[in-house]
Amino acid sequence: MDESVRKLLIVEDDPGLKTQLRWCFQGFEVLVAEDREQALAQVERHSPAIVTLDLGLPPDPANATEGLAALEQILSLRPETKVIVVTGSDDRENALQAIARGAYDFYQKPVDGDVLQLIAERAHRVYELEEENRRLMRQGTGTPLEGVITADPQMLRVCKTIEKIAPVDATVLLLGDSGTGKEVLARAVHQLSARRDQRFVAINCAAIPENLLESELFGYEKGAFTGATRQTIGRIEYAEGGTLFLDEVGDLPLPLQAKLLRFLQERVIERLGGRGEIPVDVRVVCATHQKLDALMADGRFREDLYYRISELSVNIPPLGERHGDAVLLAHHFLDRFRRQHGKGRSGFAPDALAAIERYSWPGNVRELENIIRKAVIMADGPQITADDLGFTVPESNGEAPIKLRDARDQAESSAIRRALSRTNGNIAQAADVLGVSRPTLYSLLNKFGLK
Repeated sequence: MDESVRKLLIVEDDPGLKTQLRWCFQGFEVLVAEDREQALAQVERHSPAIVTLDLGLPPDPANATEGLAALEQILSLRPETKVIVVTGSDDRENALQAIARGAYDFYQKPVDGDVLQLIAERAHRVYELEEENRRLMRQGTGTPLEGVITADPQMLRVCKTIEKIAPVDATVLLLGDSGTGKEVLARAVHQLSARRDQRFVAINCAAIPENLLESELFGYEKGAFTGATRQTIGRIEYAEGGTLFLDEVGDLPLPLQAKLLRFLQERVIERLGGRGEIPVDVRVVCATHQKLDALMADGRFREDLYYRISELSVNIPPLGERHGDAVLLAHHFLDRFRRQHGKGRSGFAPDALAAIERYSWPGNVRELENIIRKAVIMADGPQITADDLGFTVPESNGEAPIKLRDARDQAESSAIRRALSRTNGNIAQAADVLGVSRPTLYSLLNKFGLK
């Protein structure tokens, strides 16, 4: 299918008006439908960027009920579609109701072809910009790591570090708060390594009871304990040739730490109840949110194990310290969840974006993801507002830089990151938000080393 073809669907039951509308839209491939059922079939089959929708559709053309139902179902199928409601001159109330339910714009009859063409062109331009933003998001905002979305310099350095260490077959320790994306980075290590075609096996050491964790890691022989009716291999052995990810390794009990240390030194394991040593070729990536140096000082984590698992160590910054990433990720989650739940949310209201930027995000990316999912499901209007997010933003009491040049540079850099985040990285829109020309914005991006 040629993606350059601009498709527009006319939903209209009046034959004369339908013919008139067909001639209004130059440069579009025009599709037609006479009722809600036909309209939904056309949307599902052709995914038109623009839909002009008459609210008075059969079987009840005297009322707007059928048209409003069609609007909601179209946006559930394709939330990105721009729906232009075409109404009678005395039907302004229903037109405003349609806008509240997610319609892009409305136009009152009688039809003026030039005006409708202009509205359709403008709607398609917005559609193209949003599609470009979604494409950039799918590319991970230029980072080489699958699943990582960031524009923050600290996090971009983390991505570069992961890219460098992934091909080196050494044990990696990922350090960061809960919800910062440690498993995403562990998977990136695997995907960028020579082991990418083998298994990635993850186990959360804090989520499995201590008395079961050893058998889960090392496996067991038949008869090793009551209920062991057959031989079972453990996660380490199952990851043969691939990557083993030990999440929350700081929660390992001391006896298991000793057994894991022996495996890392000798690269052999013994199943519970077994006597033979089994060689295993596996790369180990560990992660924890705990301060291992404090655990070692308290005697709760072995120092020799620490040096084994931290041959290469990566510190992951919390979301609250990643400039612009909260809004960038919020756009990503909004796009995902509105598709997943069939909601026609058109974006964030300005107060919601401001709240996302100012909130500290103690739960990091996981908290942000949960909040956006809930807001997409529960919000009443077409846009998500600050009230829909459901958290309180504390007042900022940070101290500003003393030197005027430093303060100006910091303010400019922060404003640019915020504008790029709010527009999902679209340069033209960011320049408009900042009130500068695109060449000026490109110059500032180079000045501050921003991508």
